[in-house]
Amino acid sequence: MKKIGNVELENPYILAPMAGVTDLPFRLLCKEQGAGLLCMEMVSAKALQYKNKNTKLLLAIHPEEYPVSLQLFGSDPYIMSEIAKQVEELPFQILDINMGCPVPKVVKNGEGSALMKEPDLVYDIVNKTVKAISKPVTVKIRKGFDEEHANAVEIAKVIEEAGAAAVAVHGRTREQYYSGKADWDIIRRVKEAVSIPVIGNGDVVSAESAAAMQEQTGCDMVMIGRAAQGNPWIFRELREHAIHGGYPPRPTAEEVRQTMLAHARMQMEYKGDYLGIREMRKHVAWYTKGMKGSSKLRAQINSVESYEELEHLLADRIAG
Repeated sequence: MKKIGNVELENPYILAPMAGVTDLPFRLLCKEQGAGLLCMEMVSAKALQYKNKNTKLLLAIHPEEYPVSLQLFGSDPYIMSEIAKQVEELPFQILDINMGCPVPKVVKNGEGSALMKEPDLVYDIVNKTVKAISKPVTVKIRKGFDEEHANAVEIAKVIEEAGAAAVAVHGRTREQYYSGKADWDIIRRVKEAVSIPVIGNGDVVSAESAAAMQEQTGCDMVMIGRAAQGNPWIFRELREHAIHGGYPPRPTAEEVRQTMLAHARMQMEYKGDYLGIREMRKHVAWYTKGMKGSSKLRAQINSVESYEELEHLLADRIAG
């Protein structure tokens, strides 16, 4: 049993926060497959301050999700701590602060991974937020802003000193985005430098790579991002491998099809028919990647506008 602050996780396998991916329906599917912790899509503290109506959907939490982590991003310590206080009554268990997002519009505002260039500001944001709420606060960082400033160890120490309950480290710099190889050695060095739990992130795509990361870095938990896209079963594989040492069979084509349809129904219930079915287009592309005839299916999926059309297309294209 792993712990972050006072929150117990059934296993050390965490669904990473991904904008446009880890919404409520997808999180529930990952929970069903055994994810130890679910991370929500990042939410702007400023948008919450200005009561932006689009953020309401991002804050939806289902009782079956426990434990779930809500992620805020921003660069103003006062706004971050005040918003943390305002949302604390929501049924999430952990509050995460994003200091790793590489997206230009976020970085340009001095938010996300841009904060890694400002250790004093990092301390201020984390410390004020920790003092503002009683729930555990975690922080997600990268290796550094670029190779010349690979300061994850220094920033992790600041984060620990400021009172955070855990730190997640993505082994790539901001400049790398998601390209190249993740540097697991920086995760090992962070683990050796701090006493709070360290969550490793980057290039975990299977049970073998999760075990290899833990062995090479000593990290307490493993965070899975892009490898979970269209593949909630990765959590089943990670859990089974950790318990029994074996590998459960990959889902059959029929199981994949049924999961896509269940996902579509949840998306439409959660976001409405129009948006829900359109959101499913990218998910279907991920679910069917590598399947026979998948490139043709991906071309067709972009014109699907109803659940019935999706059902017919999948029945036609995916043999059980």
